[in-house]
Amino acid sequence: MTDESITLTVNGSTRAVQCTPETQLLYVLRNDLALKGTRYGCGQGQCGACTVIVDGQAVQSCNVPVADFVGKSITTIEGLGSLDALHPLQQAFIDEQAAQCGYCVTGIVMNAKVLLDANPAPSRSQIATALRDNLCRCGTHARIIKAVERAAAAMAAR
Repeated sequence: MTDESITLTVNGSTRAVQCTPETQLLYVLRNDLALKGTRYGCGQGQCGACTVIVDGQAVQSCNVPVADFVGKSITTIEGLGSLDALHPLQQAFIDEQAAQCGYCVTGIVMNAKVLLDANPAPSRSQIATALRDNLCRCGTHARIIKAVERAAAAMAAR
């Protein structure tokens, strides 16, 4: 396996990286592009900490090769908002204190964004279903659901 130049579109910018095509997307995001918001959790696509949005769909980035994402649009948590202009989901998670340790939250926010893009007014049941593949060991699930509801209301009020 030899390194190749691979071009990706991440958070609206075209970026070239040198890596093997088999390198997991998560490692390219964190190590080559310095986007540390996407987290390594289980490494098996089962906990959701590594979730990013690819062409509007939630994708767990820990177990998929970077070559699969050439020509696709990748959004990480860093692409949602900025310190000066938080995305409504980011603000809602702060307002509801929905993160205790914060390790899993970026993956949860990304899954919640995909949900709200598809369904701007989800029920609690729909929120819980959309987030069922994200593990939070701190037990802030009730706050997380409230945060998604708050974000949905804020987005609807825009």
